[in-house]
Amino acid sequence: MGNDGKHNGTQRSDGTVPSGWTAGAVELTLIRHGESQGNVAATAAQESGADVIDVPARDADVELSATGREQVLALGRALAQVPAELRPDVVISSPYMRAYQTAEIAVEAAGWPVPVRTDERLRDRELGILDMLTRLGVENRLPDEAERRRWLGKFYYRPPGGESWTDVVLRLRSVLGELNALGSGHRVMLVCHDAVVLLFRYVLEGMSEQELLDLAASTTVLNASVTRYVRPEGVGPWTLKSFNVADHLTEHGVQVTEHAGDASVHPR
Repeated sequence: MGNDGKHNGTQRSDGTVPSGWTAGAVELTLIRHGESQGNVAATAAQESGADVIDVPARDADVELSATGREQVLALGRALAQVPAELRPDVVISSPYMRAYQTAEIAVEAAGWPVPVRTDERLRDRELGILDMLTRLGVENRLPDEAERRRWLGKFYYRPPGGESWTDVVLRLRSVLGELNALGSGHRVMLVCHDAVVLLFRYVLEGMSEQELLDLAASTTVLNASVTRYVRPEGVGPWTLKSFNVADHLTEHGVQVTEHAGDASVHPR
């Protein structure tokens, strides 16, 4: 993205700009990546009661699973049906491989002549010392951290060497600031991760911590799902039009997968 020099003030906390400022993007589509090899490994570890997740690579390099690739192709076929005048003209992905593969495969399958760019601010939350551990593994190997996480809740808990959700929110606010300075009429598609989708909702809808954590505890952002916001004038607040839609997968006979994070998110 990048500032075009027309954004001459401080954005509001929800990423919107005051009336009269230069208009920015009019549509924002959020895509969670397709099922990844890491998703499969994490679910298997949790179900077997293992301490450690047997991931095939560092988090940034984990690729899509075979099912994930099928999901992304189905997503691309659905995107191909979007009228040309309503298609995103900006596609930006998390640099993590599972997200970038999702963006590249979907855009190619859709036949969109749009390059895929990456932005590190869209990456998944960094887990630091908790990386590769299941919830049981944290309890068994890092009991002090497990207790600190329970006390603080997922919104504020920052594992050593990692990020809290509030840290991720800071990244996303700067992304939204650039959407406000992008220029009038642009439609943007961001390909990212489950927590990132939820935290975009937190910012764009002005949620409280309680509302966000209630949503996170009750909702799994589906692999290759679509969430869509609009603001026809390119200024002001965004309106949620759809959330977590994966009908395109069932329509193409592709498995819908749920790989949630830790559902124990509230402070205790």
